[in-house]
Amino acid sequence: MKQISLGRTGLSVSELCLGTMTWGTQNTESQAHDQIAMALEHGVNFIDTAEMYPTNPTSVETLGGTEAMLGSWLAKGGRDKLVVATKITGEGSALIPGGEAITPARMRAAVEASLVRLRTDYIDIYQLHWPNRGSYHFRKIWDFAPKGDRAAVEADMLAVLEEGAKLVAEGKVRHFGLSNESVWGAAQWLRLAEANGLPRMMTVQNEYSLLCRQFDSDWAELAVMEEMPLLGYSPLATGLLSGKYAGDVIPGGSRRERTPNLGGRISPYVFEAVAGYLGIAARHGLDPCQMALAFYRSRPFPTVPIIGATRLDQLLTNLTSAGVNLSPEVLAEIDAAHRCWPAPY
Repeated sequence: MKQISLGRTGLSVSELCLGTMTWGTQNTESQAHDQIAMALEHGVNFIDTAEMYPTNPTSVETLGGTEAMLGSWLAKGGRDKLVVATKITGEGSALIPGGEAITPARMRAAVEASLVRLRTDYIDIYQLHWPNRGSYHFRKIWDFAPKGDRAAVEADMLAVLEEGAKLVAEGKVRHFGLSNESVWGAAQWLRLAEANGLPRMMTVQNEYSLLCRQFDSDWAELAVMEEMPLLGYSPLATGLLSGKYAGDVIPGGSRRERTPNLGGRISPYVFEAVAGYLGIAARHGLDPCQMALAFYRSRPFPTVPIIGATRLDQLLTNLTSAGVNLSPEVLAEIDAAHRCWPAPY
């Protein structure tokens, strides 16, 4: 698998990142370790987790469970084989007492707790899972109402960056990144860091797939100009693009069995769009999951899709997508489908 430079971090990572959010609910620790082994065999050295994982569902009882499963693997001596990214949850989460915002004190405590669970001395990329000021991601765009207290927002960002500088100096965090962020927010993080000699936000983890292409305009330009790669989550639209839910079915053991609306992705239009993309894959003899992941690599902005699976056969399909390249004809059909279904959920 090809290794690529991750923005301005100086890190070399695989062109696919292994996601972990099912570890602890849909996957056991042994299965999680099997996934790591398979990913390493196929050249993956990049893994993403979060303090709030596992999901489907999230709960106070399982908080940090995924990090702990990764930590038990790292404790066996494999730390130098992986670039590890994790996240602090942020404001409004029922998982954190009081739904705390990301403050300097909260971030320090969260970093320390993640280091213990991960059984490591440092985190390669530490991401802010949700902006304190709110977000339009996860279907919140339909009633998004930005807050207007710019001075308070900037003071909040600056305080977090200053604490981040201390964590970097202490060797606990190498780089910082964003998640579920807006273009304006990213630009302010970058401006404040540069003006004050503080750590730069290096990556952004937002949703992106054939069914969710909000990143294609202003975000794409910022990603290119500022060398801020997209670590794209839900590249298969939580399994919709595999076709396993086509016809509005709910297979046993699937994510949809636990979360029937797939985080708001089930809409009156989504299965029509899914059928369109499944048709393209079928006409060209492509696995639909591999087509969706290969599409990522055709993007004109820097991106690393975060792949996840509950079974090893699913993971193998996703990993071997690295060898699939889409023809101009396939890309043209994908473009036509996108024009028909620009925002199916």
